[in-house]
Amino acid sequence: MRDWLDDFFAGRPPWINALMVFCAFMAFVYVPWDFLWKPVSRDEEVWLGIMFTGWGAKLTEPLHWAIYAAGFYGFYRMRSWMWPWAAAYAGSVAIGMLVWSLLYQQSYGLLIGAVAFVPFALLARALWEAEPLFGEERVPMRERYGEWALVTGASAGIGEAFARALAREGMSVVLSARRRDRLEALASELEKTFAVQTRVVEEDLANAEGAERVARAVSDLPIGVLVNNAGFGAAGRFDKLQAERLRDMVTVNCVAPMVLARRILPRMQERGRGAVIFTGSVAGRQPLPLHGVYAATKAFDLLLGEALYVEQHRLGIDVLVVEPGSTETEFHDVANELAHLGGSPEAVVETALEALGRQPSVVSGWYNWLRANLSQRIAPRSLVAYLAHEYTRRNTPEDLK
Repeated sequence: MRDWLDDFFAGRPPWINALMVFCAFMAFVYVPWDFLWKPVSRDEEVWLGIMFTGWGAKLTEPLHWAIYAAGFYGFYRMRSWMWPWAAAYAGSVAIGMLVWSLLYQQSYGLLIGAVAFVPFALLARALWEAEPLFGEERVPMRERYGEWALVTGASAGIGEAFARALAREGMSVVLSARRRDRLEALASELEKTFAVQTRVVEEDLANAEGAERVARAVSDLPIGVLVNNAGFGAAGRFDKLQAERLRDMVTVNCVAPMVLARRILPRMQERGRGAVIFTGSVAGRQPLPLHGVYAATKAFDLLLGEALYVEQHRLGIDVLVVEPGSTETEFHDVANELAHLGGSPEAVVETALEALGRQPSVVSGWYNWLRANLSQRIAPRSLVAYLAHEYTRRNTPEDLK
């Protein structure tokens, strides 16, 4: 519990943590109680010093909740949009104290309002001057983790986007996948565009010894970032899919990233820094009929990655599971899915690099986050499986249903 608290409050000044806790209390305890249980006749709310009562007060409470919920999230993640809005809100409360005392109080009440103005005005000033805390730029990956990165599944899609993003931040990149021609073309592009070194490792991770061969191929390099991205899915009813293909999926999606992490982590620990990124999926957060084995493999990646985050954090190693939804890659063709829209690989990579070192897992995109989390919190798990089936059925060919 103490380790979790240390991690939860790390990276922020104590006074910011205090504001975060206050916003959490207001958003998740006080305002819900005020809105749901306090009688309308007793309800009072103050906005800019103006008193609202009864239904007028009750109807403003959802806005209050939204402000405090946004405040908690903004302080927790230290989002750039918190400046100047946090300072503006604190300033509005300070002004409200003066207006309230002038409109509704006499004698001592005026003094109380004036005195109450001071701490909120000071808080507004402190939040205004805290702009560097909220606008702090991410340290380049090479500076954080070292010279070399290894990206599996680098010949297309999210893996290719990871390779470009890491090279853009100065990292030399080992590119691993099955298609040498694509890897060599990408390697040439990265060397010319970003003046970094590259190494191509052609390997099929579906082979039992594939991950071990990749690990040996980079044993002479100080790998600072491992991106376990290689993976594939197969759409269709479980009994209609080839057993060999399902076995290969488990090998590529689960065994290979586990083996590579196990081989490379000790060398990161020796240097006292490093990062391991798993490309998971929102599919790993729920049962997914017509993609049952794929969802199970991504659940494995999610649980492994989140456990490693806790184990390795104190050793200087950052671990992250990035969970995209549908993405514009070759995944749909390889999985025999019907064509449908998705997000960009670049957006997934940017989400991952922003979250790395801050949290154990991150879902790419608000819609995907809502889909992955809300259904599990408001519906029985059995119903979630049926709802997911309705979605996957639309994207699965008739002969595989």
